[in-house]
Amino acid sequence: MVNAGSLRWRLLRNLVALLTVLMLASGLSAYWNGREAADTAYDRTLLASARTIAANLTQHDGSLSVDVPYVALDTFAYDSAGRIYYQVNDVHQKLISGYENVPAPPASTPRTDKYPALARFYNAHYLGQNVRVVSLLKAVSDPDMAGMAEIRVAETEEARVRMARDLMADTLLRLGMLGAGAVLLVWITVSGALRPLERLRRSVEERRLDDLRPLPTVDVQRELAPLVQAIDHFTERLREQFERQGQFIADAAHELRTPLAALKAQMELGLRYPERWQQTLRDSVEGTDRLTHLANQLLSLARVEHGARVIAEGGAHSLDLRSLARELGLAMAALAHGRGIGLALEADEPVPIRGEPTLLHELLSNLVDNALAHTPAGGNVTLRVLAPGILEVEDDGPGIPADERERVFERFYRRGNQGSGLGLAIVGEICRAHRAQISLHDGKAGGLRVRVTFP
Repeated sequence: MVNAGSLRWRLLRNLVALLTVLMLASGLSAYWNGREAADTAYDRTLLASARTIAANLTQHDGSLSVDVPYVALDTFAYDSAGRIYYQVNDVHQKLISGYENVPAPPASTPRTDKYPALARFYNAHYLGQNVRVVSLLKAVSDPDMAGMAEIRVAETEEARVRMARDLMADTLLRLGMLGAGAVLLVWITVSGALRPLERLRRSVEERRLDDLRPLPTVDVQRELAPLVQAIDHFTERLREQFERQGQFIADAAHELRTPLAALKAQMELGLRYPERWQQTLRDSVEGTDRLTHLANQLLSLARVEHGARVIAEGGAHSLDLRSLARELGLAMAALAHGRGIGLALEADEPVPIRGEPTLLHELLSNLVDNALAHTPAGGNVTLRVLAPGILEVEDDGPGIPADERERVFERFYRRGNQGSGLGLAIVGEICRAHRAQISLHDGKAGGLRVRVTFP
């Protein structure tokens, strides 16, 4: 399992990152909004100063003069962060009063429509400083001088920038306090939400190895309830698996005890009556063969459980069912011929399926071997592959009564004390591992037809 770190710290990191981005965005927004508000406020003051100066323009003998009152510049006295410059030009753009070379408005500067005045606002550079300038036109109607006088008032931008920065700092301070409170609240909330998981952890650690009961009832959030249910479901399946394994071991021990006891009895009989040693050896060989067959079947059942895990973990392969059936048929043809039984394969086209090759070979082998074991000499066994994904094995044997067809898939269930009772049980386990459906039907000649349908 890969360690993904602390959930608590991960949530906090994500929250802090989100709050940081929001604070930066809000700070920039507050700065530009503050700058816009400062421009609006200070532009109004600039225009008022220009109007005051314009109101003091006088005409005398064809010339203009101006007496700039202190109140025209006193509107900025409350804020010492910036400096004020002004310039008054007559109708011929000749300097009458003020500072020289105050920047003129660019030709593309539009007239403001916020105020009822012939004024234009623009940004410029003057005496090494960034300034905000208003250019106000004043009509002159003297008979000797007609035209437009111009009043320019410029202010450095320090006050505007400071006002915008103050607004931004205040916004960031408030957001920082809000973010710190949110982080603290999330920490407390997440810590409280994780306490039930800590109680579950302690409960699991304190359990004995053989304690597979459901987890104790713990008050958990709705999002955590499925996790607890999944753990309980897994524990229940694990308990069932252990019970099945325990029962299987008990059944296997019981099944092995009988042939081993019989084999021992035969050997003791041979030792007691030396004249019967040849018969005793023959009986012992037969008993050993049955015991070997049973051991092989038990090993096959163990392989089935391992193969089922492989399939569940995504280890299935794409296979051709027809090719598997042909290989198995060729392998068992000699055995069928030796018993005087015809073994036929009916498969017209490839049938692709997904599965584990070893398990599928075991399935085919058990089905065909079971069919050969119950078919009399002169009979026939047919191995049939149909699309899509259907396998059939049909024989001419006595068949299985309908009321016993479900029980034959149980482990160690025998009909008439024949076989090990594991052949069809192994087939059933392999079918379950492949999510295939198996069913038993009557054969055309009165025997048994086993059908396996793969998904």
